[in-house]
Amino acid sequence: MKKLLLLLLCVPLIFSSCFLHREVKISTQNKESNLQIVEASCGQCKFNLPGKGCDLAVRIEGKAYFVDGTKIDDHGDAHASGGFCTTIRKAYVEGDIIDNRFKSKYFKLIPLD
Repeated sequence: MKKLLLLLLCVPLIFSSCFLHREVKISTQNKESNLQIVEASCGQCKFNLPGKGCDLAVRIEGKAYFVDGTKIDDHGDAHASGGFCTTIRKAYVEGDIIDNRFKSKYFKLIPLD
């Protein structure tokens, strides 16, 4: 009788842990839905932002912002064909605009066609 009672108590725990584990996987997959597609390029060369040198920037809803959290050289040679100083690229990003700068939490270039 004690074994049966123990079994009846354990079965719901096993099933609930399976469902909780499944929910975690779903929430991880849904994180991608929070990403937005923006234009990314050199702020000085392509977006006419002030400054010397070449710094990564994104254009969101027509306004350009310098990027913190990743650098222009983290994504290849900026002056090569298809680089940020020669081309405006598309990127998946997640982050916030704080003090007129884009604070990147995630940045991934979309491959060129």
